[in-house]
Amino acid sequence: MPTVLRLDGFKFFFYSDEGDPREPPHIHVFKAGSEAKFWLVPEVQLARNDGFDARMLRRISAMVAQHRKALEEAWHEYFA
Repeated sequence: MPTVLRLDGFKFFFYSDEGDPREPPHIHVFKAGSEAKFWLVPEVQLARNDGFDARMLRRISAMVAQHRKALEEAWHEYFA
């Protein structure tokens, strides 16, 4: 489970086995027992949420959007 970024107590990561066929680039975000998954392409979009409230999801979405390029590059580098 490669961790790509840690920011404000959030851990941004992806699983090393992302299915077969592999899913499109995305990032999982974890904090305090809650986890969300965001697609990175074609645009940042919530895929799944387990425990974050709407306010926190907006905050996380903004962080994912801000770091999208680096997150997507890490994805492609790892799975190349």
